[in-house]
Amino acid sequence: MIKVGIIGATGYAGAELVRLLSGHPGAEIVWYGSRSYVDQNFTDIYRNMFAIVEGKCLDDNLPKLAREADVIFTATPQGYLASVLTEEILSQTKIVDLSADYRIKDVHIYEKWYGIEHKSPQFIPEAVYGLCEINREQVKKARLVANPGCYTTCSILTAYPLVKEGLIDPQTLIIDAKSGTSGAGRGAKVANLFCEVNENIKAYGVATHRHTPEIEEQLGYAADQEITVSFTPHLVPMNRGILATEYASLKKVTLPDGSVGYPSTEMVRAAYEKYYGDETFIRLMDPGVCPETRWVEGSNFVDIGFVIDERTHRVVMMGALDNRKVFAWRRYSPKPRPGIGTKQPERERGEAERERRKRRDGREKTEKRKGIWSFISEP
Repeated sequence: MIKVGIIGATGYAGAELVRLLSGHPGAEIVWYGSRSYVDQNFTDIYRNMFAIVEGKCLDDNLPKLAREADVIFTATPQGYLASVLTEEILSQTKIVDLSADYRIKDVHIYEKWYGIEHKSPQFIPEAVYGLCEINREQVKKARLVANPGCYTTCSILTAYPLVKEGLIDPQTLIIDAKSGTSGAGRGAKVANLFCEVNENIKAYGVATHRHTPEIEEQLGYAADQEITVSFTPHLVPMNRGILATEYASLKKVTLPDGSVGYPSTEMVRAAYEKYYGDETFIRLMDPGVCPETRWVEGSNFVDIGFVIDERTHRVVMMGALDNRKVFAWRRYSPKPRPGIGTKQPERERGEAERERRKRRDGREKTEKRKGIWSFISEP
C-alpha cells in the first residue's frame, strides 16, 4: 500500500485527489494538508466524502510529511514548493507538484511570467514534465514530477502529433481556449461570483497568460525549435471543463503518391493515430465530430477532433477535457474504473475508433506494475 500525502487537500484540485485516491486500491492517504482548516475534519469541508474519508486536516509541514509518505502531492499556489523543497525531502519521498514551480526549464522565463523569485532552481533540471502521453518513461523514474497545467494539457495534446510530424507550421499556431470557473481555484474572487460570470463570456490574460511559455516550451521540443504561439483563454459560465480550438497553417509535404502538397485528412488522422492510437485516455473523434466539454465531464479523457479548411490550407484542431480532473486524475490512474469518467457522446464510433479499442483492449491485462510510480505513470 502506497502512503500518500496531499498538501492543499481542501482546494479544488486537492479535493479531487482525495476523492479519487480514497477509492484507489493501492493508495492510502495519510495526510490531508490544509493551512486554512487545521484540526477540522475533512468531511466538514467536503460533505460528499462523509463516511468515506476519516481524518482531520493537518498543516503543511513538508519535512515531517516526507518521513511519513511515499509520495506527496502539492496542490498549492506557485512558489510554495519552491520555497520549502530540499534535497533531504526529495531523498525521503517522491513529489508531484501541481503548481508551475518546476514546469518551465528556464528559471528566468518562470520568474518573468509569474513575477516571483524561484527559491530552489537547482531542482528544475531533474523535474519531469508529467504529461504521460509524451513523457511516460521519464515519469516512472522521476522523484519530482511537474504536473502540467489544465490549459496546457489540452493545448499541447491537441496539437502535439501534427507539430511532431511536421504537418503544420508551429509558428502560425493560434490557441483559443475556454474554461469553466473552477480553473481559477476555490478562493473567493469578485470576478468569479455568480452574478459576474452567469450569462457572460470574457477573454482574460490576453497575450499575458502564464500558461503561454509552458505551451511554447513543450511544443518547441516537439518541433525541435523555439516557437511562439498566440494563446487567449476565456472564462465561460460553467463549473468545469476546457475546450481548446487551435488553428495552424498546413505545411507542404511529400504525399503518398510522391508529389508535394498539403496533408490530406487521412494523413492528419494517421498522425493522431500514430501517437494516440493506443492511449487509453485520449479519444479521437470521428471525422466531422467536434468535441464538447459535457462529453468529458468528470472523466480522464481528452477528446480530440480536427477539420481541414481546404480554402485557407489551415487545420482547425479541437480538444476538450475536464480541467479539475487533469490535475487530480489523468496523470495518476492506471486504468479507467467502472462508473468513473464514462460519460460519452451517444453516437456510433467509426471503424478507426473500433479498431483502436480492439488494440487497447487486447493488451496484456495481467502485467504487474511495479514501483512507486506504477499508479501514476501508466494508463
